[in-house]
Amino acid sequence: MSPWKQLLLECYYDATRPCRAWRRRRAATRGDLPIVALFYHRVADDGATEWTVSNDLFRRQIDWLRKRFEMISLEEVQRRMREGRNTRPAVALTFDDGYAENCRHAIPLLIKHGIPCTYFVTLSNAQHGHPFDHDRNRGFDFPPNSIEQLRAMADAGVEIGAHCRHHDDLALVRDPERLHDEIVTAGRELAERIGRPVRYLAFPFGHYLTLRSDLIELARRAGYLGFCSAYGGYNFPGDDPFHIQRFHVDDDMIRLKNRATIDRRHLRLPGFRIPPSSSIPLTHDDEPCYSNAAH
Repeated sequence: MSPWKQLLLECYYDATRPCRAWRRRRAATRGDLPIVALFYHRVADDGATEWTVSNDLFRRQIDWLRKRFEMISLEEVQRRMREGRNTRPAVALTFDDGYAENCRHAIPLLIKHGIPCTYFVTLSNAQHGHPFDHDRNRGFDFPPNSIEQLRAMADAGVEIGAHCRHHDDLALVRDPERLHDEIVTAGRELAERIGRPVRYLAFPFGHYLTLRSDLIELARRAGYLGFCSAYGGYNFPGDDPFHIQRFHVDDDMIRLKNRATIDRRHLRLPGFRIPPSSSIPLTHDDEPCYSNAAH
């Protein structure tokens, strides 16, 4: 971020803080305070990309969040959405892709403080150990998490979620067999490998224009409890809890502060209407719900 943009965002945050605080108190009194969900990718000090956050900044971000917000799980986000009531500022943390470096600092820090976290993993990279294509295209070879690391995280209380088999834009895929493998079979295999239920799904990219209603319906019918998008937006009590909207966290503190404290600029981001049915069926002999298949 340029110094000028940084300065403008800091001025904007400081100027709007009193108004934000008043709106949050008012929403809390009504019980319709929006819930914030955030997602990280990679926390490390080397090979920085726009999806890498330094270890020191991650620590400062977590310290800032846990002093001001109730840190909750995706399951608790859904409960408050379903019941149509939230009276306390709350934040849920997630990670996408599955980078091995996260196990050095970020995940141990969250475990130390007892902060819930859902960790979405692209199965093919974890299985075979090859870097993500979006990193290779930039000349980086950041290692993905291994299955052993994922098991250890799950044993420590981190919720492991599915990020499909490959990190591809499924909006461009029309083959029902391929979609079934990416969404249903890959999630079932991940659950078997870590010995835990895989209850949540985050679509790769997850932007508004890359989400198709048939993909979301397939995820619902496959037994996931919910899916996460990645284009921003807040989660309002009374909204459909199957869809959890998230903001990306990058190597910047002021953007996090603006988004976490309910920025009016992001209140009107489009939701995604989930249809009642789909033409894509479950196939083969798969269980319709694999999220409880592994314990």
